[in-house]
Amino acid sequence: MRPPAIVILNAGALDLARSIRGSLGGAIHAPDTVPGADTGFDHAAAHLRRLFQDGHPIIAIMATGATIRCLGPVLADKAAEPPVICLSEDGASVVPLLGGHHGANRIAMQIAALTGGHAAVTTAGDTRFGVALDEPPAGWTLENPAAAKGVMAALLDGATVRQDGLPPFLADAGLPLAADGAVRLVADDARRAPSALELVYRPRHLVLGMGAERGAPAAEAIALAEALLAQAGLSPLSLALVATLDVKADEAALQAVARHFDVPFRVFDAARLEAEHPRLENPSDIVFAEVGCHGVAEGAALAGVGASGLLVVPKRKSARVTAALARADGVLDPATIGRAQGRLTLVGIGPGSAQWRSPEATRAIEDADALVGYGLYLDLVRDVPTRAERHDFPLGAEEDRVRHALSLAATGREVALICSGDAGIYAMATLAYELVDKGGLDPAERRVEIHVCPGISALQAAAARAGAPLGHDFCTISLSDLLTPWPDIERRVQAAAMGDFVIAFYNPVSRRRRSQLAAARDMLLQHRPDDTPVVLATNLGRAGEEVRILPLAELQVDMVDMLTVVVVGSSQSRAFQRGDGTWRVYTPRGYAGKAGRTLDDADQPYRTEPAA
Repeated sequence: MRPPAIVILNAGALDLARSIRGSLGGAIHAPDTVPGADTGFDHAAAHLRRLFQDGHPIIAIMATGATIRCLGPVLADKAAEPPVICLSEDGASVVPLLGGHHGANRIAMQIAALTGGHAAVTTAGDTRFGVALDEPPAGWTLENPAAAKGVMAALLDGATVRQDGLPPFLADAGLPLAADGAVRLVADDARRAPSALELVYRPRHLVLGMGAERGAPAAEAIALAEALLAQAGLSPLSLALVATLDVKADEAALQAVARHFDVPFRVFDAARLEAEHPRLENPSDIVFAEVGCHGVAEGAALAGVGASGLLVVPKRKSARVTAALARADGVLDPATIGRAQGRLTLVGIGPGSAQWRSPEATRAIEDADALVGYGLYLDLVRDVPTRAERHDFPLGAEEDRVRHALSLAATGREVALICSGDAGIYAMATLAYELVDKGGLDPAERRVEIHVCPGISALQAAAARAGAPLGHDFCTISLSDLLTPWPDIERRVQAAAMGDFVIAFYNPVSRRRRSQLAAARDMLLQHRPDDTPVVLATNLGRAGEEVRILPLAELQVDMVDMLTVVVVGSSQSRAFQRGDGTWRVYTPRGYAGKAGRTLDDADQPYRTEPAA
């Protein structure tokens, strides 16, 4: 479940919100006018709907009627929607509004215990027996949730529950027990169909250990795993995780098995698997010579269930995959077993403002347990609620940033590397892949999962603010010669000028590098008119935003700083003034010829746009 969002409408609810946050975690969301919140918003209804659709449990310190009206348009599937709880500002009334059996009742009772208020739980089973039969605790899965409504109805009508096989978490639930009860509530991992008036709870206590040749087909691995469970007569819903040796952390076939069963994927090092040698039924000296342990599939299964667990199905083999199954003596928490593959997400946050950041990027930041980046970029995402560790790096330490992020991810962590603009455009994604490809990394670092969240690039933001200068063919060129020799940059500028591309110049100047932009301007003036429109966009989407439009011949180096992107139009680009006095630039999609010059009046200057 995602972290809860505690939504308030005024400063008077801030103390209560902080108390709830301290107990349940999550973040406080409040109007921009309320200081002290974790996240601000300017429109409560839209913000509530966005939180709901993103899957955050909502604790709304506001009227139930208002909450219903806000969320009404996005209510669709009660089985998939997050819980919603409303409470009064004094904490006296706590109402589980939506998702009672998906956590709302439980959260409401936790809040009521904290505030001394009353949890207005109206679900019949909860009020009569103090239990939600279709909401088992972590580590358990209900085989047939659709039958829970009928079973509860029978109990409310006076039916009793058979005592044999009762799941341990229901032992103190206050259910009416009888030796010959008509209702059965059973803890069972056997593969079978439930009978009438029976709910079957599957304990997550099985570990599927697997090994595979490099590049083995995913279909083969899934088929072997399914066959193993079927032959053992065990329910896939009792599977807690898929485990293997750490050198197989990036093996696609094994990852596909974990996705197929919707369970975590965990790895162990060779020393940990070799510790299971005495318990293996099929030890192999050949395997030991290759990977340092006498068995991968059986060893991983046994390591996953711990010393008190037992091997249920010894190693089975297909053409290129091996699998074994072990059972623990209690339900398992995969987060405490082995380690995850580790994931590095390169997050493009756009120009920096929240409204230009994608939901995917926001979620990646929320889900991370470590944030890495240039300090300014990390400051730009402080509005995102997260408890991730922060790892700041100075400007210019790009490779250090990526190496550090990969090393953190290699320990099994969820790491977000924050990039301005788009992570793949003059940013960290290229460097991450280059290092993984040939950067002399530790093997575990090379096996880390890498994901890229795209963001709005500086050239897109500049174009949007200035009009539509990218309407025809365009290119981007970095004028920084720190990594690319100037003769190569010069050759690219000449080629783009001759090709009549619209050009977005990144890194146009620095404190010490002042000549390249002027040289690029002079090259372009050899191929396009003096009055070709140029867009200078600074601090896009942030405080101090400025967009200026001027003729190419008037472009001066001192007009530009390190936070400015320069977009130079093609010979076909036009700048024109609208009725409100603002200037806009566009590049026609067709080459039908220019109707007149860029300016209607040759001595009329371009206007500088005010900050947005």
